[in-house]
Amino acid sequence: MKRRQFLSSSATALAAAAALSHGAARAFAQEQTPKQRLSMPPLLDTRSTGRLSLQAQSGSQTFLGGVATPTVGFNQDYLGPTVILKNGDLAADVKNGLKAPVSAHWHGLLVPGEHDGGPHLPIAPGESWQPEMHIAQDPATIWYHSHIHERTAEQVYFGLAGVIHITDGEDDARGLPSAYGVDDLTLVLQDRRFDNAGRMVYDPSMMDVMHGFAGNRLLVNGQAGATAVVPQGIVRLRLLNGSNARVYTLFFDDTRPMHLVATDGGFLPEPIALNTLTLAPGERAEVLVDMSDGKAPVLLSDPAQPYGVLPFAVDAALPARITRLPDKLDGVLEDLAGTEVETRDISLDMGMGGMMRGGGFAINGRPYDMGRIDFAVAQGTVERWRIRSTMIAHPFHVHGVRFRVLSENGAPPRPENTGWKDTVLVPGEAEIIARFDQPAGQETPYMFHCHILEHEDAGMMGQFTVT
Repeated sequence: MKRRQFLSSSATALAAAAALSHGAARAFAQEQTPKQRLSMPPLLDTRSTGRLSLQAQSGSQTFLGGVATPTVGFNQDYLGPTVILKNGDLAADVKNGLKAPVSAHWHGLLVPGEHDGGPHLPIAPGESWQPEMHIAQDPATIWYHSHIHERTAEQVYFGLAGVIHITDGEDDARGLPSAYGVDDLTLVLQDRRFDNAGRMVYDPSMMDVMHGFAGNRLLVNGQAGATAVVPQGIVRLRLLNGSNARVYTLFFDDTRPMHLVATDGGFLPEPIALNTLTLAPGERAEVLVDMSDGKAPVLLSDPAQPYGVLPFAVDAALPARITRLPDKLDGVLEDLAGTEVETRDISLDMGMGGMMRGGGFAINGRPYDMGRIDFAVAQGTVERWRIRSTMIAHPFHVHGVRFRVLSENGAPPRPENTGWKDTVLVPGEAEIIARFDQPAGQETPYMFHCHILEHEDAGMMGQFTVT
């Protein structure tokens, strides 16, 4: 895959960095000896002003104590602030301080196509994008990232991503932790690849493109080897899989349960106790964890070959605001089954023969074409989509809607897929159902694509209108 030049003054350094083999990606683990306290992304609260200002900018970051890596971010060197939104009008101003086009896709925000920030809405270097949006959806943890066609993987990898909290201010009434960075933690999980000098590198081989680019070290909020310090009570973890390709199956080393309270699109009717939680690229989940025993668990991934994700430490001096798990929540899961007017079959296609020729990634046999509308949806109608993955499991994302998962490989959905979703891992076949309320015209259609970012860039993406 040809490298694109968008990192200011970084091309020489990154080209010289030796990429590690794909097979080495399984060997990484988070250091268990606490070296620093995990910090949260800075807050950008828009609730009082109704205004959001972001700027894509270049910077540098020393991740492992070695050589600094050229990076990008929104309003800072790497990643972006946690944006707090409420329902109502929002005036956004997104500036591009880089030397190549970027965009700001609001992943999970239910807004018209002209405000969605997909590949048809690039922001040229030195220019800005100023959508006047109206937010009207349930509380949820969503995120934002650049979405330039053929450049999404690299731009997100080097830092153009951040988290959004949509809130109605009622979490105390729900009995949920809500003190940012104290008992309510935002956790961006990303695997990244580092060379022997400690530089983060992105130079995907053909096999990296085929499987998705995997790292040899795990970062949480852009930090390696950090420890999350929490109070001795109930703690809320807002988990985002911000990796390019890695799927996490999360669990605690002492087998304590995670109580799932929200999925991509909002709250569940009641908590669901889980021993493991699978999170594919693009997916989010909110879980409650009981730390009242004062012990220090470690969050791990992959029960078959466990590796560390994040160690925790309990500080009894921190205020434990919430000391019991809620019995009920107020999430409403509308049953859309039986109201659909259209059923579509969608195949996420890849093949070794095509890979040898530099292609092979497609949806329904056709690679992405920015000038082609794949189909039109009638606004206000409900559709059922049957998605099939070929060769490997693909995380499937739809812009502009939230959906319910009806089945996975003919069986009921896993617990983490029973709520509102906008991204779902498809390890074979899945059926989803959604109502398409937001408009999207031919100039700014919605995307549907694999959220393995190398697959998306290589052509596993389509687009549709809603009129």
